[in-house]
Amino acid sequence: MTDAQRLRTGSLAGLGLLDDAGIAASAELLERIGRDGIETLRVLFADQHGILRGKTVVASAAASVLAGGLAAPSTLLLKDTSHRTVFPVWSEDVGIAAGPMRGAGDILLVPDPATYRVLPWAPHSAWVLCDAVFRSGRAIPFAPRGVLRAAEARLAARGARLVVGLEVEFHVYQMIEDRLDHRSAAMPHHPPETRNLAQGWQFLTETRYGDLEEVMDRLRRCCEALGLPVRSMEVEMGPSQFEFTFEPDSPMAHADNMVMFRTMVKEVAAHQGLHATFMCRPRIENGAASGWHLHQSLVDGTTGRNLFMPGEDGALTPRASQWIAGLLEHAGASCLLSTPTVNGYKRYQPYQLAPDRIQWGRDNRGAMIRGLMAPHDSASRIENRVAETTANPYYFFASQILCGLDGMDRGLTAPPPVETPYDSDAVELPKSLIAAIERFEASAFYRKALGADVVDYLVRIKRAEWNRYLMTVSEWEQTEYFALY
Repeated sequence: MTDAQRLRTGSLAGLGLLDDAGIAASAELLERIGRDGIETLRVLFADQHGILRGKTVVASAAASVLAGGLAAPSTLLLKDTSHRTVFPVWSEDVGIAAGPMRGAGDILLVPDPATYRVLPWAPHSAWVLCDAVFRSGRAIPFAPRGVLRAAEARLAARGARLVVGLEVEFHVYQMIEDRLDHRSAAMPHHPPETRNLAQGWQFLTETRYGDLEEVMDRLRRCCEALGLPVRSMEVEMGPSQFEFTFEPDSPMAHADNMVMFRTMVKEVAAHQGLHATFMCRPRIENGAASGWHLHQSLVDGTTGRNLFMPGEDGALTPRASQWIAGLLEHAGASCLLSTPTVNGYKRYQPYQLAPDRIQWGRDNRGAMIRGLMAPHDSASRIENRVAETTANPYYFFASQILCGLDGMDRGLTAPPPVETPYDSDAVELPKSLIAAIERFEASAFYRKALGADVVDYLVRIKRAEWNRYLMTVSEWEQTEYFALY
């Protein structure tokens, strides 16, 4: 039996999850795995936090996985950031409409051959990303790739598509103590002890790049080998802080790129005795916060014409105005998707090149949305500066599409741009994760756009995270009260 015949008679094809094009792509992938000398295939999916999870199979099992998928515990989609399952899966009421997850049963991982990547730091091994579905083949409503795919389809139905470009900030430190002792193996485990690779506060200086070039090169070469469209490598403001930027691409392509990039950076750094983190504001003395700036432009789905490029007068086009207005209207509720951690809200401070309120400005790095649109500039775009780099890219990109579409559907108009963003009377961004949770939970827009099941699912997971944070005695409390009372 040929590979194509085996794929055609496999369970994925029987469930309607593998069409003729998918069969051809999977058959080609099996040939590539053989040509590349792959020994192990890491079969992965992005969970609700944008963390890659999955199983590793030997190369000879790849045909079985591509024909029938791979089973994985459904609880992987039910965990908070401590990796604790926060839904009562052995109760009559699991707490979500996804009944098939009762009893910690399996979900099905369906490989996407287009995401196959040989790992340059482990060339005997490769990645393939998957869509997570129920074992029946039915879509899981909150599976991240499915959420983004549905948003892209809604935009395509309006004759448009979104193009996005990424600016991603993160830190790479030297490891002093990896904390692999038994006492540190908690949930979550104790963080490692680190020190800087280079001192900071010399933004974009050549000598600092020289200090970090060895690490920059290693990460850049791995990006290129993985097919990630890296554009630049930069020394950011803080100590040991990096920024990588990427050429424009589609939301789905860049969501896949982002989860691969974050994972690659952490794995490659660990191989070198380093610790990389995308945590927004590490509790490091004299450290700096990291942001994720998302460039986005709307283009005509047929001609590719940039719908944000203004005319000679430089005024916002109708689509640009509507898109900005939609993002602004739902920005507070969207923070759960753009800034999903307790820590991320400590970045929203004035005069720190980060936004602290909901507004837009022309080429203004203090505003939440920075307009970069000029006559005859085919790269005219907006830059949303709200997100932290821990955000799940599938949910984050979906939020941008859905909010922009709402602005289009309702014919909204953007307010005037601001010049002094930290002195304006604009509505402030949420000050904490719980404030973002409450705004997202109460959002009639998201309950309609994503579905009540998705909203309630994300709220439960993030509220569990918040409650653990709230019940932890902090260093501030110890300092404030222990000696006073």
